[in-house]
Amino acid sequence: MLLEGIFQVLTCGFPPLEDRNKSLKVLSGHDFFGGGTLTKEETIRLEEMEKRAVNDMFVILSDVWLDKEEALTKVETILDGFESVEVVPSLFVFMGNFCSRPCNLSFHSYSSLRMQFGKLGEMIAAHTRLKEQSRFLFIPGPDDAGPSTVLPRCALPKYLTEELQKHIPNAIFSSNPCRVKFYTQEIVFFRQDMLHRMRRSCLMSPSIEETDDHFQHLVATITHQSHLCPLPLTVQPIIWNYDHSLYLYPTPHTIVLGDRSAQKAFKYTGITCFNTGSFSIDSTFVAYRPCSQEVELSAL
Repeated sequence: MLLEGIFQVLTCGFPPLEDRNKSLKVLSGHDFFGGGTLTKEETIRLEEMEKRAVNDMFVILSDVWLDKEEALTKVETILDGFESVEVVPSLFVFMGNFCSRPCNLSFHSYSSLRMQFGKLGEMIAAHTRLKEQSRFLFIPGPDDAGPSTVLPRCALPKYLTEELQKHIPNAIFSSNPCRVKFYTQEIVFFRQDMLHRMRRSCLMSPSIEETDDHFQHLVATITHQSHLCPLPLTVQPIIWNYDHSLYLYPTPHTIVLGDRSAQKAFKYTGITCFNTGSFSIDSTFVAYRPCSQEVELSAL
C-alpha cells in the first residue's frame, strides 16, 4: 500500500483451475448436471457404451439465418452431404440467431419467420435417413425472439417452432446455454458473441507472453472463472436465480461456443473448447466426434 492510501497491484491472475475428477471426488453424491446421480455400476455401463459409440458425430451450426435464401441453400447442401454418408450424425445442433435482423420491438415479421422454420422442417423431413436416425437441437441466439436479452435465454417461442415440429416431432428446443450428456461426458453449448464483448470490457489487455491468440485468452478466462459469462451485470444482465446455469463447475468435458469471431479449436487443461464461427456469414460449421473429442473445423 502506498502512502497516499492507494493499493499498488504488482501482479493479478486467475483463481486456480480445479481438475474435474478432483471436484467430483470432493462433491460425490451431488448432481451438478441435473440428470440425477448415477451409481458406480451405471457409470461403468455408460463408459462401456461410450467406448462403442465411435461413429457418433455432432454437426454444429451457428447463425442460421432462415430469412436468407442463401443460408437455407447452404443448410440443404450440408443435409444432402450427411444423408449420403454410411453412418449419419447422431445430433444436429442449430444455434441462433435464426434471423439476420434482431427480433426486437421494431421487428414485425414473426409470421414470416414461423413459415421459414416450417420450410427448414420440410427440408429436414425430405432427408429420410436424417429424420429417422438423427436428433435436432435448436438453441436461441442473443438477438432471437424472447422475453428479454438477459441470460439464461429461454427456448424459442412455440409460435415460431410449431410448423417445424409438424415435420420433425422429435426436435428439441432448449435454453441458451444448453447442456448435453453424452454417456459419461458433459457438453456445454453457449451462443453468445463473447470474444468481442470480453475484449470490449477489458481494462487491461491480456498478457501475450504465452500466446497472443484472443480465443485462447477467452477459453482460459471462462474456465478459470468457472462461468460462461464473467462480464459485469451492467454489460450482460443475468437472472440471479438462474446464474447457476452458467457455471462451469465441475469443469465439463467440452465447451462449444457459438461466436461470430473466426472459427477456432483449443484444448485447455483437458477441456475441449471450440468456436463454430458464423454459418451465414462465413459458411463455417463443426463436425465433432465426442467419443474421441475430435474437432473437425469445416466450411462450405
